[in-house]
Amino acid sequence: MPFYLQGFGFIVLRVSGAAILFLLLSLSIKKEKVNWKLHFKDFLLCSIFGVAANMLMFFKGLEITTPINGSVLMLATPIFVLILNSFIFKISILPYQIFGILIACSGTILLMMGRQFSFSSDTLPGDILIILNAISYTFYLVLVKKLIKIYHTFTVSKYTFLFGSILVLPFGLPELLNGNFNMPTKIILEIGFIIVFTTFVTYLLNAWAILKVGPATVGAYIYLQPIFATVIAIALQKDELTIQKIISAVLIFAGVFITSNNIKWYKLKV
Repeated sequence: MPFYLQGFGFIVLRVSGAAILFLLLSLSIKKEKVNWKLHFKDFLLCSIFGVAANMLMFFKGLEITTPINGSVLMLATPIFVLILNSFIFKISILPYQIFGILIACSGTILLMMGRQFSFSSDTLPGDILIILNAISYTFYLVLVKKLIKIYHTFTVSKYTFLFGSILVLPFGLPELLNGNFNMPTKIILEIGFIIVFTTFVTYLLNAWAILKVGPATVGAYIYLQPIFATVIAIALQKDELTIQKIISAVLIFAGVFITSNNIKWYKLKV
């Protein structure tokens, strides 16, 4: 973007490509009958919050704000997950979850310190869209839990993306039709990587993880993303390892570990 495809046009390609992959994957299991009368609204809401609104607002938000702003604002996702999980499923927010998220959040902020933040009136519309995107994805993480307890993960992902591919068409089809498809092999492979790994595989594993550990824990793992980005940057010699980065990594891993495990600290024996 934007030399070959505009943002919304790219989303249509991304969502449609993932929908096809989920459709093919679902053929590997016995055809599952969906009670559409009972669960159509749930599938539709997951498609809206997890695919269409989530991706459209994130891409448009990044066009207006900065990548650093977007990274910082996305830190609110696990907090929203805890609140919505408590509100929708009446699950109490436990002290260890809040403690773990605060530690992981502090580690992420420490990792980003020294970089250029620019929250201002110029970036405000984009910042708001990123926040709304975080809230939207939070709704998806919480709502999809209900469906994957009833239907196979492949079935849920298939219909979520099939509906999502229809919902994004009005926004992105004109941009897709005006795209420049005279692309070099490198660009085609990069698009394929985004469709297969950062969309298809990511959503599939997220759905499976939500079933196993719940949306709150899955949401907390967003704090590991800057760690992976830093490790890759160091491996590619585009960044260097410092004491600050090591301390940040320790805080993030500790926070995610605490959030993922209800540790009875008072029962530990020294």
